[in-house]
Amino acid sequence: MVGFSSQQAERLVASGADRWAAYYSAEEYARFAQGLDGEYLGVGLSVERDEDGETVVSRVQPAGPAAGAGVVAGERLLAVDGAQVDRLPVTEVVARLRGRADTPSAGARPTGPGSAVLLALRAPDGRVRTVTLRRTVLATQDVTVDHPAAGVLRITVLAFTSGVGAEIREAVRGSTAAAKRTGIVLDLRGNSGGLVEEAVAAASVFLDGGPVASYQSGGERRELTAGPGGDTGTPLVVLVDGGTMSAAELLAGALQDRCRAVVVGARTFGKGTVQQPSRLADGSVLELTVGRYYTPAGRSPDGVGLVPDVPAADPADAGPLALRVLAGLGGTRKPAADRPSEMRE
Repeated sequence: MVGFSSQQAERLVASGADRWAAYYSAEEYARFAQGLDGEYLGVGLSVERDEDGETVVSRVQPAGPAAGAGVVAGERLLAVDGAQVDRLPVTEVVARLRGRADTPSAGARPTGPGSAVLLALRAPDGRVRTVTLRRTVLATQDVTVDHPAAGVLRITVLAFTSGVGAEIREAVRGSTAAAKRTGIVLDLRGNSGGLVEEAVAAASVFLDGGPVASYQSGGERRELTAGPGGDTGTPLVVLVDGGTMSAAELLAGALQDRCRAVVVGARTFGKGTVQQPSRLADGSVLELTVGRYYTPAGRSPDGVGLVPDVPAADPADAGPLALRVLAGLGGTRKPAADRPSEMRE
């Protein structure tokens, strides 16, 4: 953006005219880009907003600063550096944890490796405590794989960083139990989005070509399409919740509209816009919304989210419910002990 100053960029972001606008110093943007490449500066915890509007620790990365301080999944995050987080968008809560504030009101604080962040937490028993953590560079662990039932492959994806599409493809194709697999659960709960091209690559794992999404940018409609040769036969359930955002919603909406998967869980966050970064003269970066994306059926999740095919009344029931839905699709099997002709996985 030639002629646009960093002060003007900060004022624009602070105005709230563009909900998803963000301003980064050159150093902050380098760290942000590093996160998309598989590393990030942070404290090793993920958060989501529950149905009561509270901010919950959804995951703690092993060996990270949060784990070292005894932070556990299920605790309520009340404040970051004195700012009450339930009044902030989840995206800004994450930004503050990682050392970047989306609003100038956060004040100037050290944000590099070793910088301190003060958290206020409430345990499930109601006990409130504060902990001081020091940020460090952590490797992202955005894809994990397990087998919650015989014949079922569960792929949990926390964000669409560089290479995640290939990791999902490897999980589907490379499992030693692939020949005996009867169903797949793709868990996108708490997935904050990321690189759209990685979400399209993930869609290509389960589709044989065809539309994934479209978006308007600069008055031009652009189509995103899946590559050929994906697994279109294995029963598939996609898990979503209020923390499923952006590129993750794009993927879930594509698989839902293409009738490739049954979506289970809770209504998604509702971020259906596309942001484009622009480098300013001083090296800082202003990221502005340039378009809105649509699912293959023409739906925009922006502001409303995606409604699951099978809602889970209680978030704790979503995982077991996904397995029951998969069973109804023919995607689970009896334990091998009940079928002597087969080996147990």
